[in-house]
Amino acid sequence: MIARLLVSRWFPLLLAGALASRAFAPWDWHWAAFPSLMLLFHYWSNARTPARAFRDGWFWGLGLFGFGIFWLHISIDQYGNLGTPAAMVIALVFIAYLALFPALAGWLVARLRGGSATANLVILMPAAFVLGEWLRGWLFTGFPWLLLGYTQTDTPLAALAPLGGVWLLSWLVALASGLLLATFGAGWRMRAAVAALAVCLWFGLPWLRQRHWTTSTGEAFEVSIVQANIAQRDKWKPEQLRPTLDLYASMSETVAGRSRLILWPETAVPSFLHRIDAYWLKPLARRLRAKGSDLLLGIPVAKPGSKAYFNAVARPANDAKPAIYAKRHLVPFGEYAPLAALTRPVIDALGIPMAAFSPGTAARPLLNAAGYPAGISICYEDIFSREVVEALPDAAFLINVSNDAWFGDSAAPWQHLQMARMRAMESGRFMLRATNTGVSAIIGPNGELKARSGLMKREILSAKAMPMGGMTPYMAIGPYAVPALLTGLLALIAWRRHREHANSGIGQNPARLASK
Repeated sequence: MIARLLVSRWFPLLLAGALASRAFAPWDWHWAAFPSLMLLFHYWSNARTPARAFRDGWFWGLGLFGFGIFWLHISIDQYGNLGTPAAMVIALVFIAYLALFPALAGWLVARLRGGSATANLVILMPAAFVLGEWLRGWLFTGFPWLLLGYTQTDTPLAALAPLGGVWLLSWLVALASGLLLATFGAGWRMRAAVAALAVCLWFGLPWLRQRHWTTSTGEAFEVSIVQANIAQRDKWKPEQLRPTLDLYASMSETVAGRSRLILWPETAVPSFLHRIDAYWLKPLARRLRAKGSDLLLGIPVAKPGSKAYFNAVARPANDAKPAIYAKRHLVPFGEYAPLAALTRPVIDALGIPMAAFSPGTAARPLLNAAGYPAGISICYEDIFSREVVEALPDAAFLINVSNDAWFGDSAAPWQHLQMARMRAMESGRFMLRATNTGVSAIIGPNGELKARSGLMKREILSAKAMPMGGMTPYMAIGPYAVPALLTGLLALIAWRRHREHANSGIGQNPARLASK
């Protein structure tokens, strides 16, 4: 079977998808996204049937996700009590599901493909590919990981992120790939035009990056992020609670008075808020505030009088109840069981440990921090730009608390950091990212790393941040603009193909011609 795969039509597609995975962090082979898509588009151009184009896209997707997010098996294996073989099978099933989205894009391309090969490459295929990414970003709560736009975070194309976000960058990667492929069979005039366009963009876009869409609304202040690096397997042991509290408190007090804002990561405290608030948290927050330092921390919160509890960020208060933001976008099969009546018995039978968090209901993800409204996201909420935008324009900066310890020393924390940088560029805001084991970061409005922690290291990360006001075009228009335009474009193509087929049918039917 392996020998047959090596000589099959689809083996080069697997390799191309694998190459695209290396365009993302931590490898950052930014150029790799282009030849990878060029090969995929070449296959789609030569697919004789929609079914063949579907399979081409699926095998390419297997390469991308198989090499890009196979780290998923780490959490399933180490914390799911299923063993390595079962964990790998579950990860592969999820990878096969994700590969369906480029497959559906290929099927659509084959259905709508017209007579002009160049138009197919530069109009149809880029639009269909990006809409496949967009569909993956919201269907069944969405998983917009490894969008090709993220591969350009550190290239001149990133200057366009405030205009159209990651979707615009994905479309430009796809468009450039189609243009490059189209030049292979074109004359020298088209090749020269494409080369001239590439040169203009490469040297002109850095100038655009100097354009500031947002402005400061106050003085810069120091932020400190406490990365305690507590092993995930030890985190929730009862005997670990007191050492955890002491560690976070001692690390925070070393920067109290110097830093105006101190951040702890997601579920930094392995206990419910109401159990430690009065006797431990309030006194600590009071001591820090007396020195001029505000504290925000990740902690589970139970709803009084019910069995509901939330994954939350809290800002302790001196005498009142803490201000709370409860996570609204929960991780399926990690924080809750979708279709619980069907899935919960299976999860319980397999003995998979899984939280049963309830989703938060806040209309907007805002908390006060260091005297400013801050846009809050927990864990992978920050990979959804449509949710981050809900905090704007009020948010002076963005805060994300995460715990990527579930995935060990893998590519996952670096990929997550790359997406957080994109949210900073899209919004024109500082992004303050606190994680348990890394990678924590203080990110500037242009996506630049003002400070960055190591992975699997205990450290305090400190740097200056600045409150910002105003809106980038992307946030002002909304994250749906590019997908909506591409949907309209494909709808127009579909309408034209329908008209062409209808006219063609009339021309081939003598009886209908006679009736005219």
